[in-house]
Amino acid sequence: MADPESKSAGEEAEEVEGTDEHTNDELNKALMKNPEVLAAVQDHLLMPTPAEYVKSLPKVVKRRLKALKRLQSEANKVESKFYEEVHELERKYASLYEPFFERRREIIAAQVEPTDEECNWPSDDEEEELSEDVKTKAKIEDAGEKKETESQETKFDENTKGVPDFWLMVFKNVDMLAEMIQPHDEPILKHLQDVKLKLNEGTGFTLQFVFEPNEYFTNPVLTKDYFIRFTVEDENPLGYEGPDIIKCTGCTIDWKKGKNVTVKVVKKVQKHKGRGTKRTVTKTVQNDSFFNFFSPPQVVEEEEPDEETEALLTADFEIGHFFRESIIPRAILYFTGEALEDDEDYDGEGDEEEHDDDDLEEEEEDGEHHHHPHAGRK
Repeated sequence: MADPESKSAGEEAEEVEGTDEHTNDELNKALMKNPEVLAAVQDHLLMPTPAEYVKSLPKVVKRRLKALKRLQSEANKVESKFYEEVHELERKYASLYEPFFERRREIIAAQVEPTDEECNWPSDDEEEELSEDVKTKAKIEDAGEKKETESQETKFDENTKGVPDFWLMVFKNVDMLAEMIQPHDEPILKHLQDVKLKLNEGTGFTLQFVFEPNEYFTNPVLTKDYFIRFTVEDENPLGYEGPDIIKCTGCTIDWKKGKNVTVKVVKKVQKHKGRGTKRTVTKTVQNDSFFNFFSPPQVVEEEEPDEETEALLTADFEIGHFFRESIIPRAILYFTGEALEDDEDYDGEGDEEEHDDDDLEEEEEDGEHHHHPHAGRK
């Protein structure tokens, strides 16, 4: 027979919870009786907004604030001039970078073989760093895994030319680009030989994707132009935060017959209401593809884009900026994954937040994760 004085775990939990709530209520009541605490709460609730505070100032102070705003506006104009000159300086140095990038392209495309001097760079996996015992043990362990990984690895040998699939692997190693690449894009991107940056005078920059002759399209180069505004906007002279990418344009891809991966044909069966006869209708619709990157949404000037278009353009601007600042100048580090290590160092760090199961379910139901890049910076 159960002990009538014994309590189940559930009853004990309810009692503890009830005790905690009672304690919190008592503590809150005690705090609210404290004049200092009560005064602090009232001050916080009654604290004016910045706009209300400024409105309450005397006219003579408001007059001085106008002078400070005018000074800020003039300082913003100087800052915009600074960024214009930085852009021109970058254009000057672009010609100095070019020989290195051209040599990179030649090595990747197997047009030249690097010299011994060019290959003089320390490697992280030098075999001489391992003892013979470690090598033997590694061979035994690798033998068991070899069959599982063999089918997944690309077969290359010592006769391999250049660096196969260089740019495809770079793109797949960058999350924001990997999300764009579909299986039907990969055979095409294997033909990508170079990605180049051209800094345009006073207007922005152009991304150039150089392809070898292929069975998919006839263009030797696909381009994407980004237009930058360096100047301060007349209608918002105090809101200047640096250069803004204001629009982008792509190019027309001359697809060969039956090779356009950006569209797909959908068949739909329609039934006649009266006669009951059926017919099949084909319709061409957009298909997910990396190559949609060259057909960005077009926005009519002086018209506000809808939320979906604005989100697409924002993501597009972020990608263009990332190509310019990171991928093109440091492609080898994205190929090897070294450029990604800094990002991985932050995974799992910082304070962990606890979530109830209900919170997790709600987050999952809320839908997709979206990037919210700062599109406006150069």
